Amino acid sequence: MNFDLTEDQLAFRDAARAFAEKSMAPHAATWDKEHVFPVDVIREAGEMGFCGIYTPEAQGGMALSRLDTTVIVEELAAACPSTAAYITIHNMTSWMVAKFGSAHLQDTIAPRMATGELLGSYCLTEPGSGSDAGSLRTRAVREGDDYLLNGSKVFISGAGSTQILVVMARTGAPDSGARGVSAFAVPADSDGIHYGKAEEKMGWNSQPTRQITFEGVRVPAQNRLGQEGEGFRIAMKGLDGGRLNIASCSLGGAQAALLRARNYMHERKQFGQSLAGFQALQFKLADMATQLVASRQMVRLGAYRLDQGHSEATALCAMAKRFATDACFDVCNDALQLHGGYGYIREYPLERYVRDLRVHQILEGTNEIMRLIIARRLLEPGVAEAIQ
Repeated sequence: MNFDLTEDQLAFRDAARAFAEKSMAPHAATWDKEHVFPVDVIREAGEMGFCGIYTPEAQGGMALSRLDTTVIVEELAAACPSTAAYITIHNMTSWMVAKFGSAHLQDTIAPRMATGELLGSYCLTEPGSGSDAGSLRTRAVREGDDYLLNGSKVFISGAGSTQILVVMARTGAPDSGARGVSAFAVPADSDGIHYGKAEEKMGWNSQPTRQITFEGVRVPAQNRLGQEGEGFRIAMKGLDGGRLNIASCSLGGAQAALLRARNYMHERKQFGQSLAGFQALQFKLADMATQLVASRQMVRLGAYRLDQGHSEATALCAMAKRFATDACFDVCNDALQLHGGYGYIREYPLERYVRDLRVHQILEGTNEIMRLIIARRLLEPGVAEAIQ
């Protein structure tokens, strides 16, 4: 098995790193402190192709693999995990509109999303249905050539500052479960859409998070993604890649934290020698690096299997998300510890990495739900042998 990146992947990595170091890293602390959503920088990323990384070429995207995507996202997240995470959410919505949208959406909306001209938000979670997404209550009722959309969504990244909402709503009977859910691309300024206050969060401060309420919002039937009842399947397909994206954001944050910790250990002196001279701290750094490399290999394996269409790709993506987001948070937390009191103040970026990476263990399915997905597959006959 060849673990080396291809020449193209190295080129993507270098381009993403150069962009992140120039346009993201110098401003990340300010975005976090002042709660700035850097739309101009996100659209600049779109000019680089980073708003349609795996969107098909026919709709203006780069049509890269999910493995290529992990390489790019990790570099962006090393500069600012919060902004990189929003870019990955946008990529997921861009791909869903391009992949499952009608010819009208593919011709008019998807290309503008791929360039970052139109930014997207993903609307699945509701006040009463977080982990149990199949029980969502937002309804879309057919009325002639339109649907009338009513309900509410919570914890929506970018809400109030984006132009397209990819909304999961129930078109089937109230008790139809996942089979009764459909997906829609909804213009964010449609009549009847109301946005709540920007949530005050522990991290991810460079992107707004709001509740959205839909009151009689008229959505053309041509804005439906796929057929009626396919929404939950589309959402889950999006989340396989979304989980890898968030795991890749954790990789980037952990990589940046590890390098800062290593450099600090050479610079800081105590008891007559640099911190790098203490064996206990050397061992800590070694464990951090091991966790990071193990996480990266799991993420890349999950991405490779997803690109292959492997039968157990969903379980492998869940494994990668669970392991990488837990392990990389620990790497950032340990890097903060190695900085001592300095790690706790905002002059150093460690506390920001810790705050930003903490939510990765919750979103795109909590890590408890990841364990449930994995365990259910493992308990099926013959599956344990196929997951490798």
